[in-house]
Amino acid sequence: QVQLVESGGGLVQPGESLRLTCVASGFRITAYTVSWYRQAPGQERELVAQMSDVGRAKYANSVQGRFIISRDNNKNTVALQMDNLKPEDTANYYCNARLRLLVLYDYWGQGTQVAVSS
Repeated sequence: QVQLVESGGGLVQPGESLRLTCVASGFRITAYTVSWYRQAPGQERELVAQMSDVGRAKYANSVQGRFIISRDNNKNTVALQMDNLKPEDTANYYCNARLRLLVLYDYWGQGTQVAVSS
């Protein structure tokens, strides 16, 4: 059974840090592009950070310099280190793994809640 399970969310104050982790099971992430998305109430889901199968990363402008995405293909995990959190980072964060071959393999986790408030 293919599954992505996120953890590490919580309530923090502005300026603090959180580390989100996504554990994949039922498949190997090695060839997949892995991403973190977020969705705040009443807003569309947006791409936060993405890493290709060869380790090339890109970030949304709003998190550049504060967030770092990483992957461990041996452990089949993806992480998002979030530093200097701001209230506008408050959202549900989702892990995604995507691979396009003859068909599209597109897997999502259930999400983890991040709230930044003083």
